[in-house]
Amino acid sequence: MTRKIDFYHAPNSRSGGTLALLEELDAEYELHLLSLKRGEQRQSAYKTINPMSKVPAIRHGDALITEQPAVFMYLADLYPEAGLAPAIDDPLRGPYLRWLVFYGSCFEPALVDRSLNRDPAPPSTSPYGTWEDVMHALQGQLAKGPYMLGERFTAVDVLWGGALHWTTLFKLVPETPAIRAYIDRVITRPGMQRAAAKDAELLAQQAA
Repeated sequence: MTRKIDFYHAPNSRSGGTLALLEELDAEYELHLLSLKRGEQRQSAYKTINPMSKVPAIRHGDALITEQPAVFMYLADLYPEAGLAPAIDDPLRGPYLRWLVFYGSCFEPALVDRSLNRDPAPPSTSPYGTWEDVMHALQGQLAKGPYMLGERFTAVDVLWGGALHWTTLFKLVPETPAIRAYIDRVITRPGMQRAAAKDAELLAQQAA
């Protein structure tokens, strides 16, 4: 079966992380460009791909995958030779899955509340506890090595490096020396740089 990926992407959005992962994996993909400004993600053509009107989404053969952590898991496993996903019998597999899922289940909900100056829900219903809980867990993990899983660079770092880059730019996450050093290690990688250049070019094309 071919490993070619159909990739649904909007520049300057969360799907930029998937673009970076595809570049890091040296994957073969066909890019389907969406304009969020024109609302193309809410048109019927794309809602058949993702009824939630969100990017990223990928299609591989008959498999359709949405939700960023799921997209990352699928792609990294599809290209095992790139070494960006610990194998199922690797002790790092558990932390790898944990931190991919933690991003969407804890970090993003906490980030949205913080950006809107909202208090979290009561502890019995909050998906993340408190902002301080999230940052304590994240900073504790970053202290374990140059990358999220220690010495090994994985798809987790593609996700978190890009996310922390943007959230520190918008002053939503404190730019501590450790976070800044981690961001710089990730975003200066060749694959990440190629993705950033492509995204900037696509954004300029849409603006023209």
